[in-house]
Amino acid sequence: MSQTHLYVTEAGEPIHGIMAEFATPAQLVHAAEAVRDAGYTKWDTYSPFPVHGMEEAMGFKRTRLPVLVALGAFTGVGLAYLMQWWMTSVDYPLVVQGKPCDAWQPFVPVTFELGILFAAFTSLIGMLAMNGLPRWHHPLLKKERFLSASEDRFFVCIEASDPKFEPDKTRALLEAAGATSIELVEE
Repeated sequence: MSQTHLYVTEAGEPIHGIMAEFATPAQLVHAAEAVRDAGYTKWDTYSPFPVHGMEEAMGFKRTRLPVLVALGAFTGVGLAYLMQWWMTSVDYPLVVQGKPCDAWQPFVPVTFELGILFAAFTSLIGMLAMNGLPRWHHPLLKKERFLSASEDRFFVCIEASDPKFEPDKTRALLEAAGATSIELVEE
C-alpha cells in the first residue's frame, strides 16, 4: 500500500491530509513555524493575499529556477549564433554589406531574441514542473470551508503522504497552534 493511502476514513476513502483554519495572518505564520519546527515536509499554507514572512516561516530554500533560466538563455544564444554562423559561413556563404561571412555583428538581434525566447520557455516549463502543475483537481476544493481561502480565511494543510503524519498527533499540533477549525480531507 502506498504511503499516500496509508490512512483511510471510516467510509474507506483515502485521506489526503488534515486542513486547519486560522483567523489571522499572524496566526497562520505562527502555525507555519510550528509545523516547520515539528519536522513536517509535505504541507502548504493558503491565504487570500501574500503574507509577509511566510517563506521564512515555512523554511523555504532558494529555488534553482534562476539557474535553469540562465542555462536556457545561454543555450538559446549559443544555438542562435551557431545556426546563423552555419547558414552564412558554411551552408550558403554570401557577402552582405561588405562584411566577412562570419562577422558577428549581424547575428546580434537574432541571438538576443532566441536567448530571450529560450529563457522565457525555460522559466514557464521549469515553474510548472517545480510546482507540480498542472494539477486538474485538488482534494481541498471539495471542502466548502476551504473556498473562503480566496476571501478572508487562512489555512494550513498537512498531507497524509508526509512521513511524520499521524492523524491524532497532527491534529493536536494544529490545535496547539490555535486553529479555529480542523477537518480531515479525503482524496
